[in-house]
Amino acid sequence: MKVVNKFTVVAVAAATLLALAGCGGSGDKGNAQSGIAGATANLNKLDLGTVTLNVWAPQQNLQPGPNGKTHIKQIEADFQKAHPGVKFKNAVVGEADAGKTVGQDPTAAADVYMYANDQLGALIKANGVGAQSNADIINSVKIQNSSIMLDSVTQDGKIYGVPYTGNTWFMYYNNSMLNKNDVKSLDTMLSKAKIAFPLANSWYFPAFYFGAGGTLYGSKGTDASAGVEFNKPDVTKYLVNLAKNPNYDISTPGLAGDDAGLKAFEAGKVAAYFSGTWDGSVIKDKLGDKMSAAQLPTYTMNGKENQMKSFAGSKAVGWNPSAKIHDGNTKAAQQKAAQVFAAYLGGTQSQRYMYEDYGQIPSDVTLTKDAKIKADPIATAQFATIANTSVLQPTLDIMNNNFWTPATNFGANLANGTVTLDNAVAQTTAFNNSLNGKTN
Repeated sequence: MKVVNKFTVVAVAAATLLALAGCGGSGDKGNAQSGIAGATANLNKLDLGTVTLNVWAPQQNLQPGPNGKTHIKQIEADFQKAHPGVKFKNAVVGEADAGKTVGQDPTAAADVYMYANDQLGALIKANGVGAQSNADIINSVKIQNSSIMLDSVTQDGKIYGVPYTGNTWFMYYNNSMLNKNDVKSLDTMLSKAKIAFPLANSWYFPAFYFGAGGTLYGSKGTDASAGVEFNKPDVTKYLVNLAKNPNYDISTPGLAGDDAGLKAFEAGKVAAYFSGTWDGSVIKDKLGDKMSAAQLPTYTMNGKENQMKSFAGSKAVGWNPSAKIHDGNTKAAQQKAAQVFAAYLGGTQSQRYMYEDYGQIPSDVTLTKDAKIKADPIATAQFATIANTSVLQPTLDIMNNNFWTPATNFGANLANGTVTLDNAVAQTTAFNNSLNGKTN
């Protein structure tokens, strides 16, 4: 769906970030870096001949960042050092639009593009994204990524993309109002200060149902036949009470310039705000050293602590097996070059450029020892959230058909008071039925 700077980072957060370096396909940091270097060397030796690639990327990747450098130009120039016969034609298509645009007519789409992984099911169905078949690329992707990032681009055992950043949400908090122990528990936070949470948002409130054991399409989100298990009325009752809590403050992330929760957080009227990396620079500018970030807290229901869990996915680079053959290319040359460049565009150096050029947090666990990234609390929070307090957002096409509309409606009803303590059982049952495509 949703589809930085200097701070003091607490030791435990830094330790968490460092520990994540071992989450990829290779458990040893030195071996991981060596494995990637070896794979890159092998790919650089490939003869890609003379070929032109059409590449789609978001606007920010195609224009100079605050440091004056342009990500796509940097990575294409690097690629051409090893493959001088490859030329590029670039166009602006954002990750959020790629799935729809490619799916409408894959033959008219680019050879290489960047997409949000929740589009993967539809892209595979349209034959608009190809599986990686090169052993060196597959090995690199496995080394670079945590298990949840790898799963985000995998279906039926095949890898369909190269992740370059995580896509999730976590918690920002004002460290002059709450401390690092307070933010471990949502209930503790609510007892001490006002909290902004987007209860009506279908990408956010499921965190409470996941925390109580709810599942989407099986334990890994990959089994459509398993359906959805959100029939947990006690969670619904907790959320009804949350909405009534005087320290709860509504939040509507994603509505640019119209997020009351964000404005209240920036003004120091609320102590915590739930969002993602996209709000980081704005929050830092407003709060300065008072800004901290962390993985999600627990919440207590019926005397038991439950861990909130956000949806997590990735943004990834894919190659298009259906792209029209163009500019005098042969099919074999075009598709071979597309696979290799997709790996390069999603690779370690490219992620480093994206972070340096405009602050995009990488997903590559081998970059967690980079001094700037290690000292960035937003990066720390995102890595920790993905590793500890998240579930994979399913990439199955059924999500688009059965999940988002019922969840959006239910979230609105939670926030506006239509769902009450008295009707919570019936409303939850109806909600769960609708998520499973059943008529109430």
